[in-house]
Amino acid sequence: MKLRYLKNVATLTLAPEKCVGCGQCEEVCPHGVFAIAEAKARIADLNACMECGACAPNCPVHAIEVNAGVGCAAAIVFGWFTGKEPSCDCANGECC
Repeated sequence: MKLRYLKNVATLTLAPEKCVGCGQCEEVCPHGVFAIAEAKARIADLNACMECGACAPNCPVHAIEVNAGVGCAAAIVFGWFTGKEPSCDCANGECC
């Protein structure tokens, strides 16, 4: 079973033109978000991203950006503590 978070809300972005295909992102991602194909990383499953932030600091060419600690993972944890439905809308203070 693959873990799923809220759909289409992850802040993860990848600049493929910067990627050197080292595979670090694929190696450190706990949910298999990345795949290496044709010597470049690609986002294989954006909705599996929990925005933990492991990928970005491990990218030697800074091709990955993610707003770690907000979004789905933070929203789900916030929901557990407050008893509210998870919301990734940080603009209204619901998840941060």
